[in-house]
Amino acid sequence: MPNVVVLAGDGIGPEVCASAVEVLRAVAPDVELEHHLLGGGAYDQTGSPFPDATRQAVLACDAVLLGTVGGAQNSPWNSLPRPLRPESGLLQLRMALGVYANLRPVKVMPGLEGFSPLREDLARQVDVLIVRELLGGAYFDPRRAIEGDQAYNTIGYSKAEVDRVARVAFDAARTRKHEVTSVDKANVLEVSELWRGVVQDLRDREYPEVKLEHEYVDSVAMLLVKTPGRYDVIVTENLFGDILSDLAAVIPGSLGVMPSASLGDGPGLYEPIHGSAPDIAGKGVANPTGTILSVAMLLRHSLGRDTEARRIEDAVQGALEHVRTPDLGGQGTTQELGAAVLARL
Repeated sequence: MPNVVVLAGDGIGPEVCASAVEVLRAVAPDVELEHHLLGGGAYDQTGSPFPDATRQAVLACDAVLLGTVGGAQNSPWNSLPRPLRPESGLLQLRMALGVYANLRPVKVMPGLEGFSPLREDLARQVDVLIVRELLGGAYFDPRRAIEGDQAYNTIGYSKAEVDRVARVAFDAARTRKHEVTSVDKANVLEVSELWRGVVQDLRDREYPEVKLEHEYVDSVAMLLVKTPGRYDVIVTENLFGDILSDLAAVIPGSLGVMPSASLGDGPGLYEPIHGSAPDIAGKGVANPTGTILSVAMLLRHSLGRDTEARRIEDAVQGALEHVRTPDLGGQGTTQELGAAVLARL
């Protein structure tokens, strides 16, 4: 029997997770659910943002559903030493799970084109999956320092690190349009030369049916806005992926509708991309769509239940035709939108 650990977290996390859990129970009643602590609330109760009980639970489960972590800028949590802050709990969670590939689907749902900053004809074309390497590159390379009036960071990747995230992208492309764009800066960076070579070799050996293009990151940043419909699956390293995925995040018109998955060789981690939004926490107006769609990704990638995932995605699309939370110009509540999704299931 599959086991899913739910980490509701802080801010609006408990509210959006509650709606998502109801949807998960509706389509997969056999899944066992465990609820554990993470983030600021975990620190308040246990003295750690990532308690040992949570660590043990996530390492023994099949998948993790996460809400949000963190508080307002003036939160007492922000005056804690960095290892004790809520965001440190999230980083420790990702490291414990060993998730090395972040998947962020970007799509403008029918009827929501008017909320996108792009022209409506361009917004309708958008259906891209950004696969970002999560555990390497400049963010994690230990070769860094501030020395007097100079500082440096290092972008380093091994062939194995590139190969494993590229496989995730190619496997995803096989379920989509069979097109991958590998993003680098190989005209000036040696690490990008290695990246490009590894991705090309993998495609030639094991994924000959997938069309592969190599593009520079500055060009992709421009074309994601100018002609976004040209992309199917984008795969790139940590720093470039961080920037491109945040650029693409504004395209659907609200962060509240966007899910994400972080995958490795063990349990997957699924969460909405929005923050904890402490200013609206407890008001019942948070958009649960991103968390509900994260459940769909959980079912697809960790439990192999694509049919149930598609049911959720279709139900969300239908629900948004009638109920919208304030971030989408409506007056619906978190519970009302969640109930509308359930009704369509």
